[in-house]
This record gives sequence, C-alpha cells and structure tokens, in this order.
Amino acid sequence: MHVKKYLLKCLHRLQKGPGYTYKELLVWYCDNTNTHGPKRIIREGPKKKAMWFLITLLFASLVCWQWGVFIKTYLSWEVSVSLSMGFKAMDFPAVTICNASPFRYSKVRHLLKDLDELMEAVLARILAPESSQANATAAMNLSTWNYTPLVLIDERDPHHPVVLDLFANDPTGSASSSPGPRGACNAQGCKVAMRLCSLNGTSCTFRNFSSATQAVTEWYALQATNIFSQVPQRELVELGYSAERLILACLFGAEPCSYRNFTSIFYPDYGNCYVFNWGMTEKALPSANPGTEFGLKLILDIGQEDYVPFLASTAGVRLMLHEQRSYPFIREEGVDAMSGTETSIGVLVDKLQRKGEPYSPCTVNGSDVPVQNLYGSYNTTYSIQVGLHRMSAPCSCPTLLCPPARGFREIQGSDPAPSWVPGAVTGRRVQALRVSAAFWIGFQDWIFHVLSQERDQSTNVTLSRKGVVKLNIYFQEFNYRTIEESAANNIVWLLSNLGGQFGFWMGGSVLCLIEFAEIIIDFVWITIIKLVALAKGLRQRQAQARYAGPPPTVAELVEAHTNFGFQPDVGHRSPDAEAYPDEQALPIPGTPPPNYDSLRLQPLDVVESDSEGDAV
Repeated sequence: MHVKKYLLKCLHRLQKGPGYTYKELLVWYCDNTNTHGPKRIIREGPKKKAMWFLITLLFASLVCWQWGVFIKTYLSWEVSVSLSMGFKAMDFPAVTICNASPFRYSKVRHLLKDLDELMEAVLARILAPESSQANATAAMNLSTWNYTPLVLIDERDPHHPVVLDLFANDPTGSASSSPGPRGACNAQGCKVAMRLCSLNGTSCTFRNFSSATQAVTEWYALQATNIFSQVPQRELVELGYSAERLILACLFGAEPCSYRNFTSIFYPDYGNCYVFNWGMTEKALPSANPGTEFGLKLILDIGQEDYVPFLASTAGVRLMLHEQRSYPFIREEGVDAMSGTETSIGVLVDKLQRKGEPYSPCTVNGSDVPVQNLYGSYNTTYSIQVGLHRMSAPCSCPTLLCPPARGFREIQGSDPAPSWVPGAVTGRRVQALRVSAAFWIGFQDWIFHVLSQERDQSTNVTLSRKGVVKLNIYFQEFNYRTIEESAANNIVWLLSNLGGQFGFWMGGSVLCLIEFAEIIIDFVWITIIKLVALAKGLRQRQAQARYAGPPPTVAELVEAHTNFGFQPDVGHRSPDAEAYPDEQALPIPGTPPPNYDSLRLQPLDVVESDSEGDAV
C-alpha cells in the first residue's frame, strides 16, 4: 500500500514538469537544451526550420556513425608493442641434457631380441628379395609383425595397385583382379608403407614413405615403443644412462660441480635426462658476467658403443635451455650437440610481456585452462607445451613411450575437436641461442687417461674420442630486451574521441548527454502515466458493465443522499432504457456525493487517492 502511494506521488510531481504530452516535452527539450541545432528548429521560420531540421539530423547521423566506428575499434582489443633495453645481473638458465639413445643396448638386448631378428629379416627382404627364402621367418616370433607389418605397394599400374606383405608369398590385398607375382616387386619398383589397423582389424590404412630407410626406422621405433611401454618406469630408469657415467666433468664459473648438482627426470623419447640449476629446491644460480669463463662447462660421455642399433639415428646429446620451474620439452624445443666436438652456446635474453584477456587468449598461470597439468608433480608452471601434451584429457593420444593415462580412450573419427586452444603465458623469458661447434683435433691422450681414472678407477683408457662431448653455455651479453604489449585503445582514448566527434558536429558536451538522458526518462514516465490512465479507464468500464442500465446522474445521487424516500424517474430516461431489465439495482441512499469542482482540474491520481482516504 505504501509503495502504491509513493508511485502516485511520483506521477503527480512528474505532471508538474515540462508537459503532459510527447509534443510538449519535445518542444520543451529543444528550447532548453545546450545543443545548438534543436533550438533553431523551433525558433526559426518554416523554411529555416526545415533546413535546420535536416542539418541537425545529418550531423546527428554522422556522430552516431563515428561513435560506432570508435566503439568497434575499441572492442577489437588491439595492442601496441614497445621495445626497451635493460642491463642487470641475470639468473643463469636451467640446462637439460639427454643422451641421444634412451637406453643402453647391453641392458635392453633381451627385450629387443625378437624385434632385432625380425628387423634383420626385413632388411634382407628389402635389400635382396630374390635370394631370401620363404621359410626364413619360420623360427621367428611374428606376433609383433602381424600387429603392424610393413608392406610393398606396387603402383606401376596406377589403376590397379597391388599391396604385398614382405613375408607373404601372395598379395595381401589388391585392387586388381589378377595380381602379379610377389618377386616382381622390390624396394626400387614399389613404395614401402606401414599398415595400421584398428584393434578389431575391420579398418586399415597405410602410411607411405618416400624412402625405405624412413619406413624401417619408424617401424622399428614404433615396435620398440610398444615393448618399452609394458615395462614399469622405475625399471626403465635402470636401463638408461646414469648421471655418473654421462657427466664426466662440470664447472660453473670458477666453482666446480658434479652430477650431484643435477636433477634427474625421465623423458619418454630420451630416457634419463638431467637438469642443472632447475630452481626447484634451491635458489637459481646467478651469472656474474658474460663470456665463456662465467658460464657452465661440461664434459660428457655418451657411450656411443652401447647405443641401440636401430633406435638411435644420431650420436650426441640433446640439450635445452629454459626458465626455472618450467618443464623441459626437449624433443620439441631442444638442440643437438654432436659427439667428438666442442659446442659453444651463447645466450641472449628477451623478456616478453603479453596482454591477457580480452586482448589475447594468453593465460596468466594456466589455472583457467581446462586441462590437467600432467607435470604438476614437478611443481612446474604452465606453458604452451603443457597444454599440447594433454594426455589426461578424456579423449587424447599418448606419447610414444608413455603408457595411456587413466581415463584414456582412442580418438574416433566422429569425435569433435577440443573447444579450447592452448594459449601462451602473459609473461615469459625467451632465450635466443647462438650455437657454434668445433672438432677436437688436438685432444691430448692424457685427458682421456685422467677422465677414465676419475670415473672408472682404471689406468687404461675406457673412453672413446667419438663418444665425448664438450659443452660451453654462457651469456653472450648482459643486456636484455623487453618486448611489452600495451592496449592500443584504452578507455581514455575512447571517451576523448567520442566527446570530440560530438562537440565538433553537434556543439555538445557531457551535460548535453545528461539532458538527453533526462528527456528519455521523462518520455518513459509519461508513457507510464498513459498506461496507468488506460488501466483506470478499463477498470471503470468494467465496473459500469455490472449495471443493467445507465449510471445515475449527479442530481439523482444528491437527491438520494438527502431524501431517503426519493425514487428515480424512469420516464425521463433514454429510449434505450427498455433494453435493461426491471431488476436494476438503484443507488443506495446515504451515499455521499462525489468530490467535484467545476472550476479546477485535478490530477488523475486524486480520485483514486481519495477513495483510499488520502488525497495526493
């Protein structure tokens, strides 16, 4: 009830404003606004009034168009890039080193025995198919071969290609109705491909290779992966190269270091890897000055004589420089250092500061990325590669040497693409590398004697010249560049341009906008008044519809109030009175006359407020 009274008072006060109709309100606005055009419309003659109306409409349209352009530009979230230089002592980057061969062949020979025999038979069939006997594979375990075999695709007849299994006497599948003999096709005349089939074998596809060398290498790596994925990781660590055998000497600046200063991790593609200055348990080491004398120096023994023959195609180490507390994805971002050489790596630092949402999809720390961080156990931060290696997602593919994670399922062709895209981090340090290498031509024999005695306590030389790698990692310069993104169009830019366009075309300001907002509010209130009046009229017509005849006149109501024996004169009623029934309800005597004043018009809400005992 109190809310209703308050609304009635508000409507009554509004009626005392600029006018009761839309036309009166519009005229009042044009006459009182600070904008120049509307005043001339109502004050000039007919011809000038039309001219000023067109001019005002044209300039108002231009202002709206310019506002739309500026708002669209602002919402495009463009950025500007600034470059600055800085000089200060910097933390030395984390250095991860891995052997090119993930395992020592002397320790995995028993696991790869059947695969190596099968590999030798494959090479024999490819290199000399005519001299190979059909029963050469009778004593071999072909379960691995039958799962993913290599085939020869004879495309000498493009319209009728023939698919031949290397160890089959007849074609395994053909588009031709009369395939030729198997011996007619060899590696020179056919393409070597890998046949990949689903688990139930209902659908198969072929992965073609331009060279038989690539096909055989990829096939062996895939089969070895399948074997190693069934071995627990703690056993795989024992099969790889230990830090004691890999790291022969270490020197950081003027301070000696050893393999104990490295953190061991197991990487799927390279086995045991070791990280220097990772910053997980201790504070990152600073670098005092640029140059090789103030960097990290390493001498490594890769044990090339114990490489897995068909698994490792390169001899050396794979290394990566990265930030502290970031996981090293060395396969995607690492560089190689060849054995028998001294490799020097100069580091140049660029700091990249990017804007986050809504300017780019970059994340601050990865907490808003809808994927589990598989490397969170290392207490590492988020990166782009962490988002790409999303093996724990409900639908994903495992890495070669990683067994499927919990909740893994094979990706189907009908599965939709993920709705998220891994984004970069807003702030990170980019390290540019300048790599140079040189052979150890004059390497002295006494150095091999000393290194052999220190590691193996042997007076004989146990190291090979071809298996030793020397690394020099250092800051090339102490200056760093900062590449920073900033908003190209901020809110100040937007307001300045909006105000400039409005002032130039219309001669207005912020106060003019407030006046316009005020007139909009007045329009709304007048609309509410009209709706309320319409609702009252509907209620009155509904109340009159309950009587069978016309309503009593004022004289009849006054007479009925003063004379209790008064009876209305039905003879003087209108001709339509016969249409009403005789049982028409008469006014009840004693009803007071209405509050009517013929000399003063009252607001619409007075009658209703009086009916409730409180006039406005």
